This record gives sequence, C-alpha cells and structure tokens, in this order.
Amino acid sequence: MPHTPWPNTSAAVGGEASIDRFVGEMNERAKASGLKNTHFENPVGFDARGHYSSARDLAKMARLAMQHPEFREMVSTEYATISTPHTKIPLANTNELLFSYGPATGIKTGTTPAAGESLVSSASTGDESYVCVVLDSREERFAASMRALRFGFAAYDRKDLVVEGQRYASIEAPYRRGERVDLVAQENVDGLVDANPDVERDIALVKDLPPSARAGTRLGEVIVMVDGKKIGETRLVAKKGYEEASLGQRVWYTVEGIFE
Repeated sequence: MPHTPWPNTSAAVGGEASIDRFVGEMNERAKASGLKNTHFENPVGFDARGHYSSARDLAKMARLAMQHPEFREMVSTEYATISTPHTKIPLANTNELLFSYGPATGIKTGTTPAAGESLVSSASTGDESYVCVVLDSREERFAASMRALRFGFAAYDRKDLVVEGQRYASIEAPYRRGERVDLVAQENVDGLVDANPDVERDIALVKDLPPSARAGTRLGEVIVMVDGKKIGETRLVAKKGYEEASLGQRVWYTVEGIFE
C-alpha cells in the first residue's frame, strides 16, 4: 500500500469550520488509502451517526501509521510527563500489553458506549510483526489480543519464496535451436506463510527477446502468489549472455524450420 500521510492536526484549531475541514481531509485520506468501510464525522473518535470503521480498515490505518518512526515511538511509550510552568502531570499508557507482553509495540485503546472496549495492538519479533484489532470485546481485550498475536508468531514463519540467483525459467536463444539460457531471480521474495501454504510462481517472459543479451539482462519476471494473494515479484535475468545470431545461423534456423 502506498504511503499516505494523514492531515496535519493543526487544521483542527480555529472553530467549527476548521474542524469540519479537518474531518473532510480525514475522509479524503481514508478513501485514498483504500479504506472502504471507514467514514469520519469527528476527529476524536466519539460516537456519531455515520462515524464508523472496520477491523480490516483499522489494521490498514495502523500499518500506515507505523511507517512513521515518531508514531512508533509514541505508541510504544509506557510513561510520560507533561510539564507546565506550574505543575507536572504524569501519564501512563492505557495499553496494558506494553507492560505484560514483551513483543508488544503499541498501539491504541479505545472505549465508547457504542463501540465498546476495543484495542488495536501490534507486536514484533525478529523479522515478523503483526497487527491485531479487537472491537467491542466480549472478553478481556488485552488477553484476547495477546492470544491472537501469539498465534500469529506460532502459526506463521517468514520464508524465502523466491531465492536470488536460483533458476526459475529458461529460454531458447534467438535463432539457436537447442541453445537455452537460464533465467534466475534478481532478488529474494519472502513472505509470511503457514505450515502448508499454497504457493504459486507465475512466470512472465518478455514478448520480444533482444537479439543479444548480457548476463543480468531482464528477460522476464516471477510473480509470487500465496493462497491466491500476491506477495511480491522480482525480475528474471539471464544467468549468462548470448551473442546476436549471424546471418548463417538465421538462414540455417529458417531452413530447419521448413523441413521439421
């Protein structure tokens, strides 16, 4: 998903018109970010007619927000102090996972009469990270979220689905019957998969091969699908080069084709 920054909260200062404008920008950003089941009526999450979101959209929002180092630092902070000229106000994060679950990295609690007790949480270990969304929890939301996050770490592993330098296809060099050139992956493609993933690697070759090519020339691509969803792709490049065919090779290739 492309990075889409959220509106500057300073726009919300300056009266009802500014608040309405800010909420309008929020809805524009939500649409641009592909949030199909989200609409804002206020900037603070209070219950209101027409103000809603879904677990999937909240997870997408969380992933976008966690791209920002400042946001990651803020939501993982356990304690903070607001200092004024006259007093200091100590604050404690209401996300209990930060205190009870080591891999926890955030993100936000939320409770309103209509939404119930909710939690958008995140956790990271090594090269794996997960976001969990619990809405209107019928059980203790922190325990439910911890159980879901632990399941993610236990059930999924990050694996190389395409390995850099490994052969995934071959082509016949132009006008050279029987002379094949191996195509290898330019980069790794990895992904989180369960114990029995349905992995498909779709190979697409360039329509018109160049007359000659060096080692490393792009001649196709491999697209990786897991359980029907696209995980990633990388170029397929020539493992070794080939020279342009001579006139004699072209003629002989044509003649052989006629008599086959």
